[in-house]
Amino acid sequence: MTYELMQQYWWFLVSLLGALLVFLMFVQGANSLIFSLGTNEDERRMLVNSTGRKWEFTFTTLVTFGGAFFASFPLFYSTSFGGAYWLWMIILFSFVLQAVSYEFQHKLGNIFGARTFQCFLVINGILGPLLLGGAVATFFNGSNFVIDKMSITDDIQPVISRWANASHGLDALLDPWNLVFGFAVFFLARVLGVLYIINNVNDERIRRRASVRLIGAAVPFLIFFVAFLVRTLLKDGFAYDPATGIIFLEPMKYLHNLMDMWVVTLIFLVGVILVLYAIIKTVMSKTYIGGIWPAGIGVVLVVTCLLLFAGWNHTAYYPSNFDLQSSLTIDNSCSSEFTLRTMTYVSFIIPFVLAYIFYAWRAIDKKKIDLDDIRSDDHAY
Repeated sequence: MTYELMQQYWWFLVSLLGALLVFLMFVQGANSLIFSLGTNEDERRMLVNSTGRKWEFTFTTLVTFGGAFFASFPLFYSTSFGGAYWLWMIILFSFVLQAVSYEFQHKLGNIFGARTFQCFLVINGILGPLLLGGAVATFFNGSNFVIDKMSITDDIQPVISRWANASHGLDALLDPWNLVFGFAVFFLARVLGVLYIINNVNDERIRRRASVRLIGAAVPFLIFFVAFLVRTLLKDGFAYDPATGIIFLEPMKYLHNLMDMWVVTLIFLVGVILVLYAIIKTVMSKTYIGGIWPAGIGVVLVVTCLLLFAGWNHTAYYPSNFDLQSSLTIDNSCSSEFTLRTMTYVSFIIPFVLAYIFYAWRAIDKKKIDLDDIRSDDHAY
């Protein structure tokens, strides 16, 4: 495996991890609807215990996604996580808030009451997908940073990358198109959350409400996603010359990626069809409860392909709006050949990890959540 092929391979793995993270954010989507789907304390406990059995998967995938980026593309990690730290700190704080809320809402000595911690879950359910979506949108719209590798020799401040303003990432939220994609991810998380609750909670009242909420989440998701996609395909994109490394603006670059990488485009379309199929069949059928699976597979395919469009085909995956030549590409931001080769060998155990996750998921979901299950379980959230 050549160095260039390993670079492409690791961008694919990072993209796949990001896609799995978006799918697993059904936890956040369902939590954002706790008070909408649950009209009393018993119903809300069923919802919390349903998502509470899966929240570790989401949190672990978030950490793994960051770790994979750090190991394979360290310059991105130091630039984004180090420069835009206010944005990432708010995201991480909301996830810590989630973990605390699950564990303490029904603990003895909780002076704040269960409802307070349930409100914290709602906050994470809103901020987590919205801000993560806004952060990912910068892969297409750019951020304000500067790369200066010569500054590593500076005795006073040996920092390769720095943010170009004092906002340290919060300026990403001032770009309306970043917010458009953020809201698309937020409503997508709600769609997945509703589909998951329909599948996992054995309560007809909650399922009836969830079917109504599914329409309310799917419509704005489609509007925001299509608007972002059309605008991205038609706007100037960030390309680079592999021979010289010079980065330049190319009209309709992402549309060209769509046409050049036709296999990826076909997979992208299959993913879109699966998501639409899951939504339509769940809305049309009162007995169909398996929509989370085609939707989940579709989301993984779509998000993986979107990230491949952002980084493959000589595209700068993390553009700089302040200094175009500081933009990050797969070529100029990856680890050394030795590091990538070692990590590639390690990555061969990933199928075994996925098999374990599949086994654990099936074991957890062997029985659907119902009210009797919550009342008889001393370890319920």
